[in-house]
Amino acid sequence: MSTLTERTPHEATSFPAFHARYLAEHTDRTSRQLHFIGSTLALVFLILLALSGNAWWLLAAALAFYGFSWSGHFLFEKNWPRSFRQPFYAFASAWLMYWQMLTGQVSF
Repeated sequence: MSTLTERTPHEATSFPAFHARYLAEHTDRTSRQLHFIGSTLALVFLILLALSGNAWWLLAAALAFYGFSWSGHFLFEKNWPRSFRQPFYAFASAWLMYWQMLTGQVSF
């Protein structure tokens, strides 16, 4: 039996409602830091993709983005990533949270 918990088992019907739940599932500071690192690496790899044309950078971007984020959930938050349930909202919320961390609205 898994120790991972579902804090909000139902799906959100709007992006604002989803994002509020998304932030509630990112209370652990280390998890947020891992999300930030993964997102930053993904941006760097996408820039390298644009500069080089090498499609392997796209794979590296996806692995960095999801690998760091999911590690934060499994190891620190002890919950399942929202991207497993609502991938499009989760992707958008991840980037919104990234922006909110950059601008000081969400703490590192």
